[in-house]
Amino acid sequence: MTAQQVLLVKSSWKIFQSIDPVLIGDVFYSKLFSAMPKLKNMFTTSTEEQSKKLIEMLNIIVGRLDRLDELTEDIRQLAIRHVDYGVKPAHYDAVGSALLWTMQKGLGLDWNKNVEEAWAACYTLLSKTMMEAAGYTKYK
Repeated sequence: MTAQQVLLVKSSWKIFQSIDPVLIGDVFYSKLFSAMPKLKNMFTTSTEEQSKKLIEMLNIIVGRLDRLDELTEDIRQLAIRHVDYGVKPAHYDAVGSALLWTMQKGLGLDWNKNVEEAWAACYTLLSKTMMEAAGYTKYK
């Protein structure tokens, strides 16, 4: 990610945070489960609880995006938990698509090509690090 992309992710996240996290989660998980219905079985908590976890993790990621050395271990631990949940490499694309779609809907007119590219770069970095930590070696 470039320094400009980090700034775009951080500034757009500030705007996005004004939206109710439960609403964000509802939109995100509806999109994700419409793309991959079987993923719904992986979740044992309510959508509301899962939404709060999603926003909490995104807060951590965005907050440390310009200090990746502080973030890498958190991402690795997240990856290990996701392996235990049954997450496979194919799921990462669906999650990324649902996340970008949700961001676009939430940001409305503040969403543009540069913001999209910044969030795509952010998610690529995150998902690649998670897949490597999970032992999916073809993604190294």
